[in-house]
Amino acid sequence: MSRYFVKRILLAIFTILIICAITFFTMHAVPGGPFNSEKALDPATVEALNARYGLNEPVYIQFINWMKGILQGDFGVSLKNGREITKIIGESFPISAKLGLMAMAIALSLGTVFGSIAALMRNKLPDRIIVFFSTLFTAVPSFVLATLLLLVFCIKLQWIPVWNANNPNYILPVIALAAYPMAYTTRLAKTSMLDALGQDYIRTARAKGVSRLKVIFKHALRNSLIPVITYAGPQIAYIITGSMVVETIFTVGGIGSKFITAINDRDYTMIMATTVFLATLMVIANLICDLLYKAVDPRIKFD
Repeated sequence: MSRYFVKRILLAIFTILIICAITFFTMHAVPGGPFNSEKALDPATVEALNARYGLNEPVYIQFINWMKGILQGDFGVSLKNGREITKIIGESFPISAKLGLMAMAIALSLGTVFGSIAALMRNKLPDRIIVFFSTLFTAVPSFVLATLLLLVFCIKLQWIPVWNANNPNYILPVIALAAYPMAYTTRLAKTSMLDALGQDYIRTARAKGVSRLKVIFKHALRNSLIPVITYAGPQIAYIITGSMVVETIFTVGGIGSKFITAINDRDYTMIMATTVFLATLMVIANLICDLLYKAVDPRIKFD
């Protein structure tokens, strides 16, 4: 297992380096520049700004300097406000992380429960109801659901206050973020549970007189979690980093809304930093999920 772990760590590092290179050169291939705006700047001012931020250097020199900074934990400064990007991420990421962790905890727990119930009561009324709502929430985009929740509960009914940084209310953003992954997890859990219930070891356990609850929770449910874990890895990383549109709708000051602002402002250093940050989280989450397979299913062997 140690060999496998080392190989996965090295592969993760290589993947992150490739993502850094693709992100950097893609951003520099985009037409325009970070100092382009509706109000044209004086050429001397643009030249001075490019010199200040090192944008007058050859592209490969800029890439080397940028990578040196990343390896030291320094993403540079924002081209729009001059603030250190590390500090911006440090301020905004905890908000997105709290929001995302709550949403994903609800999505995974409820999705697994609903999927298991649907599998155990196949073709009965609870199954049909669960399938209907899981299909509905899978089809409805999160930004549409977020807009509806904001319109109905904040503006029309006024049951829940609009987001306030001093007194944040996470109910509606969490619902908007959790709806799709919960619906998808429900479908995954149901399919996997039905497959597990049809295996020989389940029939053998029943033939030996093992109680129904023990068969479900110890054997079927545990072995049906592999697809859920596979899906949860990248989804947790994505949702923790923050759904960009949902955060913008609810004016949550998370890293997702900062990313949207950076795109609108053509703040290239901020865009590259958040992209690499998200990619790193996804790689780490996938690595952790790969190692969790062994804990869930002891039959899995690492080569």
